[in-house]
Amino acid sequence: MKNHKTTHALIAFVLILAVTLACKTLIPSGITQTPVTTSETPTPASSTSSNPDAGSSGMGDSLYPDFGNGGYDVQSYLLDITVHDVTTSELSAVTTLEVKAIQNLSSFNLDFIGFDITSIMVNDIPAEFERSGQELTITPATPLANKETFKVIVEYNGQPEIMNSVALPVQTGWVTYDAGIFVLSEPDGSASFYPVNDHPLDKANYTFLVTVPKPFEVAANGTLTETEDNGDTSTFRFELRDPMASYLTTINIHDFDTETMQSESGVPIRNYYATGLPSDIRKPFERQGEMIDYFSELFGPYPFEVYGALVMDTNFGAALENQTMSIFGVDMVDPEDVSGTELTVAHELSHQWFGDSISVADWSDIWLNEGFASYSEGLWIEHTQGRAALDEWVKTQYEDMANFPEYYPPPGLPPADDLFNGGVYIRGGIALHALRIEVGDEAFFNILKAYVERYKGGNASTKDFISAAEEVSEQNLAEFFQGWLYTESLPPIPELDLVQP
Repeated sequence: MKNHKTTHALIAFVLILAVTLACKTLIPSGITQTPVTTSETPTPASSTSSNPDAGSSGMGDSLYPDFGNGGYDVQSYLLDITVHDVTTSELSAVTTLEVKAIQNLSSFNLDFIGFDITSIMVNDIPAEFERSGQELTITPATPLANKETFKVIVEYNGQPEIMNSVALPVQTGWVTYDAGIFVLSEPDGSASFYPVNDHPLDKANYTFLVTVPKPFEVAANGTLTETEDNGDTSTFRFELRDPMASYLTTINIHDFDTETMQSESGVPIRNYYATGLPSDIRKPFERQGEMIDYFSELFGPYPFEVYGALVMDTNFGAALENQTMSIFGVDMVDPEDVSGTELTVAHELSHQWFGDSISVADWSDIWLNEGFASYSEGLWIEHTQGRAALDEWVKTQYEDMANFPEYYPPPGLPPADDLFNGGVYIRGGIALHALRIEVGDEAFFNILKAYVERYKGGNASTKDFISAAEEVSEQNLAEFFQGWLYTESLPPIPELDLVQP
């Protein structure tokens, strides 16, 4: 994700803000600074109940231990949402989850905020439930056995509550504005509109059935497979066939102008623009096909069935890489600065590999998303303007970090209340360029391809990336990553004559 201010890298004193796992990540072998002690394998947090068969109310994330829930693995979600009034987001909904138990379960939790719940069924039998804050605890009529597959149906109605993230002071999740609705959920906003296991470790497939009054339309993740005319309303069905982390879920409601194209390699692209926006708002998105094919050469094949961008007619100061559909506030798109806006487009597109296909194992690994996307901006500069332009971009970023170090902390150690800081973006991105210089171009791009191939469709930690880098380069990189990811002082880049003053 990028915030509006991240498009102006020269304003170094501005914090870079993004509005963009049962596993905890060990600091890799050879790394000595270890303020966060974590486990290497996905292990849910212990249940707070005295009953050992009660699923845990968190996944034990090192920064947000209460995010997600333990004891089960969601296979798929079906979100059937009817929006009765777009101006107020008054809605009724049924969420159906197909789930697999990974332990005996006398009860289990989902993350869910607000609404009136009218019914919860487990395997078509009414279940008891209780709520405490974000935790929805469900007790099925019959306990569930380890490895059993079961179905959960939650019916609810009302209006989504306004939700501010614990990671940054902005509204996340389901957002109603004067002309429509958008969803931007990183890292914890999905619980504002559907019951969910809200942690990247529990990816699932999604189907969306969204009914809206005419003339409104819907844009969501995946492929639009059906549109049904109900008279005064329309129902839009979207299918997402590749597993997705919950925070990447997006539903957007407005009257849209739709644009379709495809990359030379054949990846379908569909862009949605809120009706009424000027036609030149499309200019920065014209090269998305070229970007897809270029990044596919560098990282490996584009990981999903479709891609596209959506521009809402509102200023929310951010862009977010929702899986298969990145969304942009209109203030993130400047038709008079096409090349500048293209960097944001490239940033969000590259997240389809780094963040969406490969999701973080723990939120402390967020630099694996944002550092990679930030360096992808540099790679697009190199592709369009040459290596000298990339070197100049690196020098500018480095000088900003050297002059204002308080805004660029070590990317491997983000604080829970400032997850999307300048360090995970800019220092994380420049760390990758420094790695490229350290190991050479051939080894560096082989590292990226090996990392993508190994972890695509799943989750990865910083330790996983370092292991891939050392394996491919055949070098011990512990000291290198210690300096760039975990040490306060900024390492030099001698080849570019860059040394912190």
